[in-house]
Amino acid sequence: MNLDKSQKTFESWRTTLFTERQDLLHKLSEILLKKKEIFGEIMTKEMNKPISQSISEIEKCAAMAQFYANAENVLAPEKIESEFDYSEIHHEPMGIILGVMPWNYPFWQVLRFAVPAILAGNVVIMKHAAICLKSGDALQEAFEEAGFPENVFKHIKVSHDEIETILENPFVQGVSLTGSEKAGSTVAAIAGKNIKKSLLELGGNDAFIVLDDSDLDKAAKSAALGRLQNCGQTCVASKRFIIQSSVYDEFLEKFIAEFKTYFVADPMDKETKIAGMAREDLTEDLEKQYNKAIENGAEIILPLERIDKISFKPGLLKMNPGNPVLDEELFGPLGMVVEAKTDKELLEIANNTKFGLANSVWSKDKKRLEFFFNGLESGTVSINQITKSDARFPFGGTKSSGYGIELSLNALKEFTNTKMVLGKI
Repeated sequence: MNLDKSQKTFESWRTTLFTERQDLLHKLSEILLKKKEIFGEIMTKEMNKPISQSISEIEKCAAMAQFYANAENVLAPEKIESEFDYSEIHHEPMGIILGVMPWNYPFWQVLRFAVPAILAGNVVIMKHAAICLKSGDALQEAFEEAGFPENVFKHIKVSHDEIETILENPFVQGVSLTGSEKAGSTVAAIAGKNIKKSLLELGGNDAFIVLDDSDLDKAAKSAALGRLQNCGQTCVASKRFIIQSSVYDEFLEKFIAEFKTYFVADPMDKETKIAGMAREDLTEDLEKQYNKAIENGAEIILPLERIDKISFKPGLLKMNPGNPVLDEELFGPLGMVVEAKTDKELLEIANNTKFGLANSVWSKDKKRLEFFFNGLESGTVSINQITKSDARFPFGGTKSSGYGIELSLNALKEFTNTKMVLGKI
């Protein structure tokens, strides 16, 4: 792949003032808001997200672009007090950064990686998921309409097999991938072989921990939303609901009632809360995991009922210890429920997974909450709320959920080289 134009653009873009880049982000934010209905419709038609959630995604992207448009320049040279005339830390852009992006949040996942990378002075080439090519084109058009130079953000239509060749290109200095554990390990290996920076945001198997002093009504309502928004196709969606025994029956009754308010409907209807999954093969994968869990001892609370090729009536399973599906990511409208007696047991079950993305814990007791947020092995711990990424706060995973930081001011440094300037005149 010829990247000469992108490299030439980088050589110019890296010298553009930070404030000038921010001015363009202001315009990008305005365009996203102005066209949120258009972009939302593109998204819904490509991957079946309910239109209200698609529009909300665009609004969130606009807010994120605005956050960075107003952000402090944390990349300015940092002076270190010393006996030297020069003792400064400089943060310099790397060059062309490749993004390998998923289909479940076609605008948000792309922009939360691309915006801070571009503001830092890099240029981006982005491979989108095969079912989201119109979303990818729309994103490139939005950058260009905002006034960004051509090739600052470029949507490239290539196959997964071409990723290795692209990463081997000497102009490409790093890669950010959001996707599966398998895809992440493959891309990270290629990047490592070619000594390129990589950032991985991979799967999750997040715990939703309900203690016996929780607000059970609020927790049950949030638990259903946390599992079923975007049809459960969310890396930070709550997947394992770990409930304290003393409130298990009471919570489960409320949880089931909330789950039953989600029924598949037309994704273009703004009142729809859940629609079909993105592809038929994804429904088949989820059905296999459902059957596997039952074969290994799980009990059906609500059956996962197939409606059509891409749709299910949402299901719930009570999981038994040692069930292999407990350590898998369920990417769809199926939740796993686990019962445990003590706080220690709840924590041990929550951490008993190869993933570590974003757990949620529900309690009114500060000491109990501290026990959990200090003990949970994840990039984020949400307290009395479901996990939601926010431009202001760093987002990333641990263990098999990946590494590196997206969002917040920290993300501005992810794809920069740190240079030390030291000495005397």
